[in-house]
Amino acid sequence: MKAGVWKKFTAARTRYRESVEQLRRSLPNLRRIQQKLADTRSGPSYRVETPVVYNEALDEASPRDEIKLILVADNPGRREQAAENRRYLVGPSGKIAERFFREEPSLGIDFRKNVLILNKTPIHTPRTAELRELCFLGGPAVCAAITQSQLIMVKILEEFYQALAPVPVWIIGYSEMKKRGVFEAYTEALKKMPAALGEELFFYRHFSMNQFTIDLHKQAKRGETTARTLARIGTAYRERVLGGLPVPPMDPG
Repeated sequence: MKAGVWKKFTAARTRYRESVEQLRRSLPNLRRIQQKLADTRSGPSYRVETPVVYNEALDEASPRDEIKLILVADNPGRREQAAENRRYLVGPSGKIAERFFREEPSLGIDFRKNVLILNKTPIHTPRTAELRELCFLGGPAVCAAITQSQLIMVKILEEFYQALAPVPVWIIGYSEMKKRGVFEAYTEALKKMPAALGEELFFYRHFSMNQFTIDLHKQAKRGETTARTLARIGTAYRERVLGGLPVPPMDPG
């Protein structure tokens, strides 16, 4: 990164870190509520260690790095919040993402070196849909924090984009971005973003359960490059999501 870009990048990173810490301090009972959620659900038990997760992978960035893509996932899960990680997309979905970019060398992207990873909210739940249950357990204060955190993360995305532009932005996972969905606030905030960023936004299915790759292969056309296929379907989903049109459900086959 050039000196000017690096300065803007570090400023955005600092504001991101401070925003996460401020959110954490405003919810002193959040860890207890999250632990209750984790203990009463089906699935592996674990200790909630990081209620609100800042992606510490960003602290390893240096001026020598080249960021080729900003990727926005959902929220930190069980592995992401663990004290030994505190990084985004380090569980099964992250492994699928790594494999995708490794098997598509024509894109020229190393997932762990060239991708800046953000989330729609830094608030942890075992699964994204369980943000609803967290809201129910935590009451109005937690519900309001979940919404506010999404507005914060859109602003952080804008700051990073302004630092790194032009760079594509992939929004991964949009099933909860519909009206009355968990991420409705994030969607509405995106609609107010500068037009320049809007053209660089591309929407895709989530990496979980290999939905991203299955959909990509399903929609690929003969003779079309992977980059072209990604641009085409990412644009189509963006127009559906931000335009308020229904997105077809994932074909399980």
